[in-house]
Amino acid sequence: MPLLLLIAACGRTADEAATEASEATGATAVDVVELDVAEAGRRMAEGRLSSRQLSQAYLDRIAAIDDAGPTINAVIELAPDALAQADALDAERAAGRVRGPLHGIPVLLKDNIDAVGMANSAGSLALAGHRPADDAFLVARLREAGAVILGKTNLSEWANFRSSRSTSGWSSRGGQTRNPYVLDRNPCGSSAGTGAAIAASLATVGVGTETDGSILCPSAVNGLVGLKPTVGLVSRDSIIPISISQDTAGPMTRTVADAAALLSVLATVDPADPAGAAAEGRIADYLARLDKGALAGKRIGVLRQAMGYHPDVDAATEGALEALRAAGAEIVDPVEIATWRQWGGAEFEVLLYEFKDGLDRYLADSGAPVASLEALVAWNRDNADRAMPFFDQELFEQALAKGPLTDAAYLEARDSARRLAGEEGLLALLRDKQLDAVVAPTTGPAWPTDPVLGDHFTGAGYGVAAVAGTPSITVPMGEVRGLPLGLSFLGPAWSEAELLAMAYAFEQATLARRPPTFTPTLAP
Repeated sequence: MPLLLLIAACGRTADEAATEASEATGATAVDVVELDVAEAGRRMAEGRLSSRQLSQAYLDRIAAIDDAGPTINAVIELAPDALAQADALDAERAAGRVRGPLHGIPVLLKDNIDAVGMANSAGSLALAGHRPADDAFLVARLREAGAVILGKTNLSEWANFRSSRSTSGWSSRGGQTRNPYVLDRNPCGSSAGTGAAIAASLATVGVGTETDGSILCPSAVNGLVGLKPTVGLVSRDSIIPISISQDTAGPMTRTVADAAALLSVLATVDPADPAGAAAEGRIADYLARLDKGALAGKRIGVLRQAMGYHPDVDAATEGALEALRAAGAEIVDPVEIATWRQWGGAEFEVLLYEFKDGLDRYLADSGAPVASLEALVAWNRDNADRAMPFFDQELFEQALAKGPLTDAAYLEARDSARRLAGEEGLLALLRDKQLDAVVAPTTGPAWPTDPVLGDHFTGAGYGVAAVAGTPSITVPMGEVRGLPLGLSFLGPAWSEAELLAMAYAFEQATLARRPPTFTPTLAP
């Protein structure tokens, strides 16, 4: 970026700096702040906007506020052919072919998803040169739907599964991602870069991944809608894994409608996914199912077991409950999960076993520069000054000590975790109380980023759905001193259409999302 623009970025708002950067490139200024899929598509259909102009505007904005200005540091790599993709899609539109709502829409992907032309590194310097030969199944779906793959986003290295003292949003390859609301606050993780980037309007929509909280937490603290689908609804092919039992990709967007549009493309049956066959007959037109009146008559339980850790979070949740009541929902308050948090030990055991097995398979099958978890541990030791300046790799070492997935200890832990969180936990509650959904605050406000002590989580309401393999969605519900808060809706397996509809009704009733302010720090 020219020095003049860098100085301007420091003296003006981030949005003004981004506009100036766009004008300096000679591009027609396009206001992409808070631009949603429907409006972008409408402008392209009317000939007032092209995919190239839209993609260039995002690239200019990334240069102005991600690489300079407030320096959010959310985007780790840009697709070298992003503008060529946009040109090809513009030519198709001119010829009368429009593939769907995502035609010409720029998308950012978390840097643990294979996409041709870019590295897939999980944020690790050990994989900085790893360039997969093929797209992940979900990336192929996006390309078929006409999306522009704009680039990759930073993440908590190895999706926060290297150390218990890790700092969310930091990776050895990408550095520290900042929260665009208050820059010295944490973006949560592990889909930190996707959360910060989409909040700051660096792309129209983004894709994150979750094992336990890695879509919902960064979505909540970055003021986004984040959807964790039922395990198996979205293919896990060619995504660097943690857990075959819990991993899934999902949408991270500024609106519920955008999440529905993105999920309508991502959701499909992948026969090669061990959980994929169960999605047959379960996929809906999620966008068409959105309804402002969807909360009327719904029975919604209040999970107060996931509250009480912050008075301002509790107050915001009470306000959200009033909005649900006003929208016609029947609030069942309180409800309790009989097995609350009893699954934690079994879940951790499952993750250790499945991480070793899954990562060894991914590294070997993809031709990565390190061929196994054992080789990765050794590489990190040999390059500790660059790879591990803040925290170690004790979770890697614990996983390395585990045996195969035929071990009795693994099988017992897998069955116990899913039973305690699912059949005897969330699913039992939904069934016994005849609930359509359960709500809880997603998590607390963003904490100050701390590379010495690591993350400072206060509480969360999403873990039970992650372990049960069932869907959850977070929607903005308010803020604490400018730091966003989210409300989570949890439902039974394959209830994405219903959860999206309820979340949409809540969103439209409250309109709680506010764009980020790029505040340097909170005044005392």
